[in-house]
Parts: sequence; structure tokens; C-alpha cells
Amino acid sequence: MLMSLLVCQALHPGEMEALAVQDINLETGTIYIKATAKTDKRELALKPNQILLFYQYLQEVRESLLKDNRTDRLLISHRGQPMSGEDITKHVKRSGKDLYPGRRVNAQTIRQSVIANFLKQGHSLSVVQGFAGHKYPSTTQRYQQNEIETLKEAIEQYHPMQ
Repeated sequence: MLMSLLVCQALHPGEMEALAVQDINLETGTIYIKATAKTDKRELALKPNQILLFYQYLQEVRESLLKDNRTDRLLISHRGQPMSGEDITKHVKRSGKDLYPGRRVNAQTIRQSVIANFLKQGHSLSVVQGFAGHKYPSTTQRYQQNEIETLKEAIEQYHPMQ
């Protein structure tokens, strides 16, 4: 579920840590993200497969993880406590290391990749800014790659200089 929040909504670990059960609306298929020092509040759509994933998590998994503890926080660790941003970061790094050996995968690189891909797909700067929760358009603009950078990447990938 953590990875889906990174890949589908491009959330920061701090944003994931702050999620509460009531921030998930399965009827409307949305998730409410609270504002942080770096990001604005926003409501994002859940992907259809996430709705089923969240339903199962909320009905079965979360309750078994909580044991006798009570909290409104959404993400619960295997120890039965709410997950901290640090716990989320460590989990993503471990998962990335297993899935993509030899590559540096962490929450920030996944978020950056999702935002850059949205821009590459032709979404407007203002739409991507709202999606990412960036307070300033200049923050979103940094994710735009110009044609020269794209060409350099293609050359390096297909014709690496040695």
C-alpha cells in the first residue's frame, strides 16, 4: 500500500505519516492530503485497484495490526503502532533494494519520477503543481526536462560513452 501511495499519488513520507482513516473516502474514490510546511492540502483520486486495496486494508489488515491499540492514523506498523515518516522511508528503501538491485530507490526518487513523468505526458504545469501539492510553480518547473536533457539521456542509454 505504501508503494501505491508513492507511485499513484506521489506522496512524501511525512504526508503518508499524517494520513488518518477519515482521509480515505472509498465511496468517492479520493484521498485527502493535509498541508505540510512544503506542500499544499489537496484531494486526489484513488486508482480503482487502490480502492480495493484500501478496503481490504481497512477492514482486515489494519485491525489485525492494531491489536488492542487505538489510533485514527491510517498506516500501522507490524509492531501495532502508527508508522512514522522514518519508518516509511526505511520500508521503501528496503523494498526498492529488493526490487531494483543496484539502483538507488527511495521515496524521494519515486516522487520525483512520478512528477517528471506527469509533465512528460503533457499535463500542464498548474495541473501537476496541484497534484504534487507544490506551493510555488517554480518548484514544479524544476521537474521539467528540456529536449536537450532528454536527448542526452537517450544517447547515454543507447550509445554510452566509455
